Amino acid sequence: MTTQIDRLWPSPATDLDDDALLENYAFPPDRDWLRMNFISSVDGAATSQGRSGGLGDDADHRVFDLLRRPADAVLVGAGTVRTEGYAAMRLDEESVSWRAERGMPPHPVFVLITGHLDLDPDSPIFTDAPVRPVIYTVADAPDDRRRLLAAVADVVDVGESDVDPVSVRQDLVSRGLVHVQAEGGPSLFGSFLAAGVVDELCVTLAPTLVAGDSGRIARSGLESPTDMTLNAVLRAGDELLLRYFRTVAAG
Repeated sequence: MTTQIDRLWPSPATDLDDDALLENYAFPPDRDWLRMNFISSVDGAATSQGRSGGLGDDADHRVFDLLRRPADAVLVGAGTVRTEGYAAMRLDEESVSWRAERGMPPHPVFVLITGHLDLDPDSPIFTDAPVRPVIYTVADAPDDRRRLLAAVADVVDVGESDVDPVSVRQDLVSRGLVHVQAEGGPSLFGSFLAAGVVDELCVTLAPTLVAGDSGRIARSGLESPTDMTLNAVLRAGDELLLRYFRTVAAG
């Protein structure tokens, strides 16, 4: 039995089913959109015992999976892929059917960000991929790694020594991947936030305190103040699931 998820705001509703949750998290139509999805403890920790998965429960996992369903691409930093133990970006049968009914490809494209191309071409991420992944990297990345990964993914340079999030977003749009679900990690979030390419943050507030030395959900060398507007508040027991849009200045 899954944990009940209710909507507290803006329009209260009880025990949302998957269709209602998907409606709650629908991408804005008729424009490209990049959403970040994270979980945080009450005291601001992005991980517990080194993994963000250590903070989530079945309600958070349910929403995490559903958010992939309407996405054209799922974007993740290589460090998070390794730490969280990602497999191929392969959706379940119900999600595949849902996408087919809407004229979408069966699975979203798996998009990976790495400056050093530190990925295993023999990983199931690539060998079991239902769609050829895309890797964004830099011109300075090792040539031997580039050759190996080019056999299993599209490898695209988006900067000389640092990944340029603006170029990433532009290339995604050029490929028709306009609705992007981004799943971390904190360094990727920080760089994308600084570049002004994040439209939305979905953050689960886990009812736990962690302390320790865990970092925050966004990390970068410079502060990037970004005003956000609350869009929806869901509740699953003592856990809150919050949706924020980037505030667009009038005029």
